[in-house]
Amino acid sequence: MKAASPSPLRLALAGMTALAVAMGIGRFVYTPILPGMMEELHLTPADAGWIASANYLGYLIGALAAAGGWAHGRERLLMFASLAASAVLAALMGLNETMAAFLAIRFLAGLASAFVMVFMSSIVFSHLAKAGRGDLQALHFGGVGLGIAASSALLAILVTAHAGWPAGWLWSGAISAVGLLLVAILAGSATPANGVDGPEPALPKDRSLTKIILAYGLFGLGYVVTATFLVAIVRQDGGGRVFEASVWMIAGLAGFPSTWFWQKLAGRIGLYTAYAVSCMVEVVGVIASVVIKGFSGPLLAAILLGGTFIAITAFGLQAARQLAPQAPRRTFAVMTAAFGLGQIIGPIAAGLLAQASGNYVLASTMAAAALLVSGVVAWSAAPKSP
Repeated sequence: MKAASPSPLRLALAGMTALAVAMGIGRFVYTPILPGMMEELHLTPADAGWIASANYLGYLIGALAAAGGWAHGRERLLMFASLAASAVLAALMGLNETMAAFLAIRFLAGLASAFVMVFMSSIVFSHLAKAGRGDLQALHFGGVGLGIAASSALLAILVTAHAGWPAGWLWSGAISAVGLLLVAILAGSATPANGVDGPEPALPKDRSLTKIILAYGLFGLGYVVTATFLVAIVRQDGGGRVFEASVWMIAGLAGFPSTWFWQKLAGRIGLYTAYAVSCMVEVVGVIASVVIKGFSGPLLAAILLGGTFIAITAFGLQAARQLAPQAPRRTFAVMTAAFGLGQIIGPIAAGLLAQASGNYVLASTMAAAALLVSGVVAWSAAPKSP
């Protein structure tokens, strides 16, 4: 006898927890742990950039792989396997000290996070759409901010206990395992509702869709520089360990309600305009991280970065889904791949610029420019009214 699907709210909470594990922790816990790794292992900014980009390369390949028809009917199994892998790989980071191991582990972690993002979202969104509860998408995406905040709180506790960087990874793995169990309880036996039989159709040749894919790639490049190096910027300015963890926690806390807030605004000013405005707000945060000294700059950067990047992620996916409604998973995967490509280029370029210049000003200027162009391109992609 087939079990009944969980309620839309339970599924949105399952999605929130899954993204907290795979994205908030699996992807972004590297940011607050990074300064300790750089200091104790004598990693350069370029080394840090390569490790970050290995993760994003895994994310890119995972997103492209998820677009294939081979995954049809296996979404639930792949999502849970990837969540388990995310927990194991986080712990493995704390048990290694070589660049080769870091690159391999973070690559695989990126692969796992892309699978969770694509497959869990396809499960959650299909049920929310069927139930007419699109409003709960904000809760699902809020998981990224929740994971960032939870892992930052953990790091703050470990810092006050004078624990080394490996403890951050090991505890992240433990929290991720608890999250996996919670997702299993909340999601039950849910699989995508009203799945398309067989492979989805090819994406339409549409100018607006091409623009939104390009804008999304530029956004990936722009946001990721500050998202990767913000805590390292604080470390360089001598902000103190607890302040470092607090800055990243504030980014997460700002991220949790951000999708709900920006969705409300998008309802008033339109999806494409909201995307552009949120990009401009993020530009201010990126510049603030390197221009405004003392505690004010990093705090403003944390609030504006955290308060925008998850919402922009959601807006891009929503816009693409509206432009290609017949191929939701393929659209999701292609958008995530464009995003991933931007994320690969961003940390490598930023790490090399930071190493050459001795600070993160040039890298952040590059990131701000990418965000600016992303906002303009997305705004111009809005379909014209007939």
